[in-house]
Amino acid sequence: MPVSIGEPLLADHDPRRVRVLALGLALPEAEANGERHLVLKVRGRSFAWLLDNHHDDGRIALAAKVLSGENHALAEADPEHYFVPPYLGANGWVALRLDRGAVDWDVVDDLLHTSYRLVAPRRLARLV
Repeated sequence: MPVSIGEPLLADHDPRRVRVLALGLALPEAEANGERHLVLKVRGRSFAWLLDNHHDDGRIALAAKVLSGENHALAEADPEHYFVPPYLGANGWVALRLDRGAVDWDVVDDLLHTSYRLVAPRRLARLV
């Protein structure tokens, strides 16, 4: 039984999905899978999720791992753009909304790189 029950908000060709995928796959040994909720992994470990109306929350967001405590600090400082995602938040993840007007792709890229470095094996993390 799938975890998500709502209708997807993103089409496969949505520019946000395409760009997140391109930025994530540019990292060493990164791979992607999943249809509804795209997951980016390095050596089997998830470093980002593209959330698409997860549990009917109506949001499109990129979830990524950040330094300890930074997830809550970001969500408190800018609740319009960041939130602590259910389940993942307890492990230091934050979600950046991609459905709030123009997306700052430099912020997305930085978030992907940070998460990758925290999750990837050291040898690979040093490459970015």
